[in-house]
Amino acid sequence: MTDNANASFSRFKSIAVIGAGAWGTALARILSKNNGSVKIWAKEDSVITSINTLHENETFLKNITLPDSIIAYKSFENFADADLILLVTPAQFMRTTLEALKEFVNPETPIVLCSKGIESETLKFMSEITTDILPQNPLAVLSGPSFAIDVAHEKPTAVTLACKNTLLGERIANTISLPTFRPYLSDDIMGTQIGGVTKNVIAIAAGITHGFNLGESARAAIIARGFSEICRLAITMGGEEETLSGLSGMGDLILTCSSETSRNFSLGVKLGNGETVTKATEDLKTVAEGLHSAKAVLELSIRKKVEMPITKSVNDLIDQKSSLDEIINNLLSRPIKREK
Repeated sequence: MTDNANASFSRFKSIAVIGAGAWGTALARILSKNNGSVKIWAKEDSVITSINTLHENETFLKNITLPDSIIAYKSFENFADADLILLVTPAQFMRTTLEALKEFVNPETPIVLCSKGIESETLKFMSEITTDILPQNPLAVLSGPSFAIDVAHEKPTAVTLACKNTLLGERIANTISLPTFRPYLSDDIMGTQIGGVTKNVIAIAAGITHGFNLGESARAAIIARGFSEICRLAITMGGEEETLSGLSGMGDLILTCSSETSRNFSLGVKLGNGETVTKATEDLKTVAEGLHSAKAVLELSIRKKVEMPITKSVNDLIDQKSSLDEIINNLLSRPIKREK
């Protein structure tokens, strides 16, 4: 076996997870199974105390026991020795997190982006923001149908790991994989990200159909036509059709549109029940990324001249430009044309 082959199958040893929400905590738990000690960064003092003393993230992943090899820190100085970093902070906080982290990161350390979203102000994807701030660091994107609670309970899960460097992708995959958590490799960074971002918006629409009691047939139609919207945008932006038909596209869309475990689907259900956005989000502990992504995706579609009527309808409801009845009527009365 060549040195390069050996390198691709060796695991990273000093691993950091930046972001101690449910997903970050679940990923840290996976990593500890293969690699022992894992450092995790948390913003909240209460989360740090909970992880380090109770070995549980009581705020974001309650009733899941964490090994004592997962240690939480608040200062980024503690992550200077990391040889692999997983970034799991919410998309709208990614830039500020990277700015605070950058002075402690070795430029050779690979960054795995695990958050799904678009920066609202710039319409940039997480890979673009990371390249702005850490231009030398190798990048990978982890995305796919994966509820944190399922991963934490070690239920079978498969995801996409997108990385331009094949050997690096193999090494990261070897580091994070378990028999119950399988990454499939891709080199389509943009397509993988677009699938993860846009499915959150379509999930809100699917939740609205459920909350408004339009029936399962209507929800299936939203998923299918929403997938068409996702594909149109992704291909226009250089994504690959094969990526969108896989785990980080169709797979993630089906999961997110089919369960109230999804924050975005649950938000849509509340909106479909007639709640305002303020009321529907007041009890959320974590961000429903689709709420922020909806506007950004719509603006991106306008720039790229891609038709996305479902995305527009979700935005109209969030911005209170149209009532729920008007939005449903508009979608049902669209011109009859060939499906594509």
